[in-house]
Amino acid sequence: MNISAVILAAGQSKRMGQPKMLLPWRDTTILGKVIATLQQAGIEDILVVTGGARDEVEKIAVKHNAQVTYNQNYAASEMLESIQLGLRGQKAKSEAALICLGDQPQVEEENVKQICKGFIQDKARIIVPSYQMRRGHPWLIAREFWDEILQLRTPQSMRDFLNTHKDAIFYVECGSPEILQDIDNPADYLKYKP
Repeated sequence: MNISAVILAAGQSKRMGQPKMLLPWRDTTILGKVIATLQQAGIEDILVVTGGARDEVEKIAVKHNAQVTYNQNYAASEMLESIQLGLRGQKAKSEAALICLGDQPQVEEENVKQICKGFIQDKARIIVPSYQMRRGHPWLIAREFWDEILQLRTPQSMRDFLNTHKDAIFYVECGSPEILQDIDNPADYLKYKP
């Protein structure tokens, strides 16, 4: 089973006040940690969707052996457009894609493996991690749904897609809240930084 990943890293980091993908995280950066966690979980094909602070973000991605694609409309677009760009950039061999947040360095390798296991062993087609009945990231979407996602238009969102297919969602229960926590502002960074 070939699973790839799309990392959403096109935001402007307005609430942070500086490019959050570049902020230090242990011995790397926030984005570097996200890429490394995916790689440790066995994901080889990783595509980072860039936008704000493009040059610096792309340097980090390339340094960690990830591919990049640029969302030219990042300043005005919603997350949906970056997801669509990421799916269009996947290799033909990819059977499913993890949709990951670039500002979620706390996600653990074991959670990523559990999500992938749901696709490989349980044959689930849409997999969402949850913590105490709340949906988190990364999600896994099998290729058979990509065309439908590519047809969505703002103000439609991935939440609408997931709600449409709520009966098909396979939930992976995670024992910790990292899947819900992204880093939006300086307070989040200070709170979660190891």
